[in-house]
Formats: sequence, structure tokens, C-alpha cells
Amino acid sequence: MSNIDRRNKRKAEGDYHPQTSKKPHHDRTGAFNVSSLENKKQNGHAASASLPPLPDIQEQYIDEVFTHMSVSREKNYDRLEFLGDSYIQVIATQLIYQSSTTLSAGEMSQLRESLVKNETLSQYTMLYGLDQRLEQFKRLQKGMGSAAWLKIKGDVFEAYVAAIVLSSPDGFAIAKKFLTQLWAPKVEAVVAVPQASPKSKEELAKRLQGHGVLIKYLDERKPDIHYGQGKETYYIGVYFTGWGWENQYLGSGKGLSRTAAGQEAAAVALTNHPLIDEIAAVRAAFYARRKEEQKEKETDRQTDLGTNPKPKE
Repeated sequence: MSNIDRRNKRKAEGDYHPQTSKKPHHDRTGAFNVSSLENKKQNGHAASASLPPLPDIQEQYIDEVFTHMSVSREKNYDRLEFLGDSYIQVIATQLIYQSSTTLSAGEMSQLRESLVKNETLSQYTMLYGLDQRLEQFKRLQKGMGSAAWLKIKGDVFEAYVAAIVLSSPDGFAIAKKFLTQLWAPKVEAVVAVPQASPKSKEELAKRLQGHGVLIKYLDERKPDIHYGQGKETYYIGVYFTGWGWENQYLGSGKGLSRTAAGQEAAAVALTNHPLIDEIAAVRAAFYARRKEEQKEKETDRQTDLGTNPKPKE
């Protein structure tokens, strides 16, 4: 198809705007540079100042990365997306494994899924403005259902990561550094959560127990079902009634069983120091008063015995 034919085809589709369309900026090395996009609002999203800079890719990969199969069956991002998906999985796995020695295999799998799922990758695509570099962006955005459009954005990010790796002899190291910085907040948020002891519920009960005290562990939402893995993730919140508090929220946890999620919720509650310490102080004051009252009663009883001794038989 000639260039003129392509232009006429695009005009017919309503997606060709020669006066307003902008080409990606290329530096003298032939690398695609999108740094100018990072400070602009793209599709309702602004790239955060905390985002790591997006690595450049060589010009030879640009058309593939930003072309959907519906636009061209000869040259599109499908092969790059396949490769990028594998690189992302490997880098995420290494990062998680090296970030914590206490997460179980199941917990590491959950964290990896949160890093590599389409919802996460599509968000990065929008933050860096990669979705708007897509050939026939407007047609794809309007013509696809929300799920299909979400997958396209995730695929574009995977293809871009593959292009990073292929663009330099050190491409894998560059991609790994970029993704590690990008994922750092998500990984740190999980790793920083205290690991639940199998006795966390017992420890929480000991700190708060007393007459009329009630500690409830309730489902906060429906469990996530991990299809094909035979696993479910449960979300549990712990609530406290007693010592002047009514149905007081203490913390939340998640796990591959309700028991594990409850233990994590109790572990989180134990770190809620201002509140837990206040409740424990009220409890301690109550028992201190009761002990003092019992002591006074015993003193009065001994006094009564001294004043009115029992008659000898």
C-alpha cells in the first residue's frame, strides 16, 4: 500500500490529522525519547514527579511498539509483547525474592500478580503517555470495550519493556533498574507490613481481654479467586467492643485463608499503638482500681476482726 493510499485510508477512518499530529522526538542516536511527555497531562493523567525516567528505545522498534494488530498484521507489537511479558515476570520475581526473606511462596505470588497484572501495567502506560503514541489511538480507545482497551494498554507497556531490553547490550539491566524503581513503593508497602505470628490473635486478646470484651474478625470484602491456581485471597478486619469502645476498628489483614488473614489483621492491630495502648491503659487502670478496692475490703475485714474478735468456744 502506498503512502497516499494509507493517508486516504486514515482520512476515511477519521483518524488522520496532518496539521495536528506529532511525531515522537528522536535524538541523534535514533533513540525514542519521551521525556517531554512526562511533564504533560496525558489522557487525564499526569506523570508523577516520583516516577523514574522512561528509558529510550531504538527507532527500529517504535513502529512495532505502538502498532496494534488491527492496524497492521505485518508489523505490530504482538511479538514484543510476548517477550516483554516474560522479562517483566522474571524481573518481578527476582525483585520480590530479594526484597524479603519472610514472605511465603503464596504471598510472593500474590505480590507478583499485583505488579504484573494489566491493571497495573496499563496505569503505567497512561502515566508515561504511551497509550497516546499508539497508531490510531482514538479509534482503538473508542472502538474497544473497557476490558479490551485495558489489555491493549498493558500489552503496550510489555512491548515497550521488550524494546528497552533489545535497544542496548545492557538493555536487561536498564529495564530491571527501571522496573525496580517503578515497583518500589508497591513492594515496600507489602514488605513493611509486620509478618503475622500464628499467635497474633492470642496476643491481641491478652492485651485487651476482660469481662464483656468482644473481639470480632469479619470479612471486609469477597475473597479474590485466583483462577487456575486453586487459591483464594481473603480480607479480614478486626473490631473491638469493650472498655468504653463500641465496634472499634483495629486493623485489617489478608491471606490465603480466613485464619491467615485474621492473624495478619491481629498483627496489624498490635502495631496500632496509640489506640491499643489507650485501651490497654484503661484496662490496666480498671484492674488497678479493683485490686485497690479488694485490698481496702480486706483491710476493713481485718480491722473488724480485731475490733470484734470471735468469742472463744
